[in-house]
Amino acid sequence: MNKEQNIGYIILLTLVATLGGLLFGYDTAVISGAEKSIQAFLIDGLNLSSFAHGATVSSALIGCIIGGAISGYLSSRLGRKKSLMVAAILFFISAIGSGRPEMLFFEEGRATMGLLYMFNFYRVIGGIGVGLASAVSPMYISEIAPAHIRGRLISFNQFAIIFGMLVVYFVNWSIAKGQTIEWINATGWRYMFLSEAIPAGLFGVLLLFVPETPRYLSMQNENDKALTILERINGVEAAKKILNEIKGTVDKTSAKLSTYGSKIIVIGILLSVFQQFVGINVALYYAPRIFESVGAAKDASMLQTIVMGLVNVVFTVVAIATVDHWGRKPLLITGSIGMAIGMIAIGMLSFFKVIGISTLVFIIIYTASFMMSWGPICWVLIGEIFPNKIRGKAIAIAVAAQWAANYFISSTYPAMMEFSGGATYMFYGIMSILSALFVWKMVPETKGKSLEEMEDVIKDLK
Repeated sequence: MNKEQNIGYIILLTLVATLGGLLFGYDTAVISGAEKSIQAFLIDGLNLSSFAHGATVSSALIGCIIGGAISGYLSSRLGRKKSLMVAAILFFISAIGSGRPEMLFFEEGRATMGLLYMFNFYRVIGGIGVGLASAVSPMYISEIAPAHIRGRLISFNQFAIIFGMLVVYFVNWSIAKGQTIEWINATGWRYMFLSEAIPAGLFGVLLLFVPETPRYLSMQNENDKALTILERINGVEAAKKILNEIKGTVDKTSAKLSTYGSKIIVIGILLSVFQQFVGINVALYYAPRIFESVGAAKDASMLQTIVMGLVNVVFTVVAIATVDHWGRKPLLITGSIGMAIGMIAIGMLSFFKVIGISTLVFIIIYTASFMMSWGPICWVLIGEIFPNKIRGKAIAIAVAAQWAANYFISSTYPAMMEFSGGATYMFYGIMSILSALFVWKMVPETKGKSLEEMEDVIKDLK
């Protein structure tokens, strides 16, 4: 460890960047409290199908795919900092528009197809912000973080995602507590969406005070600015050495994705796809509905999502504490085994129609296993396995694949559950087993290596 490193400054920059993660979690989970009201107001009010319900609940994910896909272009053209500012603006617009979709064009409180389209439009706008933040926040952190604590710092982004979910679970519960279902369906769901405007505004303001990453500045031939930031982060002597390493990798590599072979891109895509195919967002988006299905009352189901959120936070902290000590692969494999146990057990309980506390226990085992492994570690690996010159483009591909997989899993969940709840959960359990085999066979260990040293690891994969 370099004693000249300004850890306080590094943590401050990380905390600002992780507000993008917090809004990622907030925006994706706010629908969990509002989805039944949206169903009552728009879906049932227009006599639409369960497919329309699933598509509406998951509509933000279309934006996430778009945001992930364009993140490479924006982060390369605008920079990491300005791309996050674009995301903050999109979060703010989405919060206001989703809570008041009638504004400007429609009569408030009257369900129409036009209103449904407008609601989905605002959710897609927020999704684009999520897609951008999901790619650029870990990219920003990875490019300012020293190698020996990079895994921990990128894991803070996952902590922020989960904390954002916990906050919005609590906000949703507070809004719904003691209210009639009629009030929630007419008004309460609007407050749930509007509440996101507060953290979105804060994120946008704080981004004005953080610097661009030194690796991006070096790629733009602004080496003096890059050196100044590196000196503040790492100290004068270390900064010169790090800048020389960055300049070497920037100068000698091509911008083509094929420069390092296809295997590293495939690994990034499969990391993203498996993170979603294990079914985590089903548990997050539909949490109150799932808890009601196992016998909880309306208020209790909202409260149980808060309990689940607390479990998520605790086990994300476990990942943060161990990722730079145990390494990435052991945590991923351990988490996959735990997820498989949880989901297969839930599937078996569903087949035998066993409803009760045991289902809640296995949901917690499943989510805890995810949060100590695939939740944070997938983002750590995506942020660090790609070389400097292709990082923006490669992360964009991986993140777009992640959101496409997320949309597929989330939008098909209601229809799959109508077919067979047990088979649905067993499918996620099988995906968990396959994810462990994938990590064991294909994923390289990146613990303790600088972003520049990762090039040698990647060359060995060819």
